[in-house]
Amino acid sequence: MSLKEFIIDGNNFSTIKGFYDEVENVFTFNLNRKIGRNLNAFNDILRGGFGRQEYGEPILIKWLNFKKSERNLGADTIQAITKIILDNNDSGHNCILEKL
Repeated sequence: MSLKEFIIDGNNFSTIKGFYDEVENVFTFNLNRKIGRNLNAFNDILRGGFGRQEYGEPILIKWLNFKKSERNLGADTIQAITKIILDNNDSGHNCILEKL
């Protein structure tokens, strides 16, 4: 089974606000509202059901320019985001992350 791919590009943002804008652009489609700008909302987005993937559908996230994002957002923030993506807290989504 091939996974649906989503690409986050670190060249598209340099702040946490920009990261959430990128997440909204990449993971949602045709919403009549803005997504939350926090890690809990990001966790919800990864579960699916926001127009680009079915709820609970496994996905592959390719993060381009990951090192740039790490420099811009800081190691602690990137670590928190990565932990959510990899579902270390068993939150109910299935993501694979490629840091490119």
